[in-house]
Formats: sequence, structure tokens, C-alpha cells
Amino acid sequence: MTRYQILYWKTVPAQVKVFPESGRPLTRLMPDRFQAEIDRMAMEQGLAGTDDYLNQWQWTAKLERSGNPAQVLEALIQELEAEWNSRSSE
Repeated sequence: MTRYQILYWKTVPAQVKVFPESGRPLTRLMPDRFQAEIDRMAMEQGLAGTDDYLNQWQWTAKLERSGNPAQVLEALIQELEAEWNSRSSE
């Protein structure tokens, strides 16, 4: 089992962190369009550059899933992108 966390700004995923049993965590930022959406939402809500903006960042609890760390990291990124794409097309 591989442990992982996802960093969200409100409801937008921004980063995935995977914890191998030994060694440093593997991290990957979501594609640029996710940060662009975070920036757009922050500006729209008047939060850009404020403490309220910073307070919106939250890591999930550490979760587990089967697979080696690199596989889990790649699968999570793909799943988050697919979920976001389906939300965006609604």
C-alpha cells in the first residue's frame, strides 16, 4: 500500500504527494490550468494576496491505495484531471 495526500485550494486540486516506505515523498503539481483556475477563483472572490487566500489551502488526510508510489502518483493525477474535466463539462 502507498500513502498519499492531495492539496486543494477550496475544491481545486493543486498538488499530489505520495509517501514511499523509504525515502523522500514524491510530489507533482497539477497541470497549469488548475493553478489558473485557482487564480481566477481567488481574484473573483477578492482573496488574491490575502490571508484568506492562504487559509483555503488544505491537505487531505493521509490515504492509502495499492500500487507502487510512481504508479499511484500517476493514477491520482489522471483521475483528478478526469474528474475535473467531467465537472467542467457539466
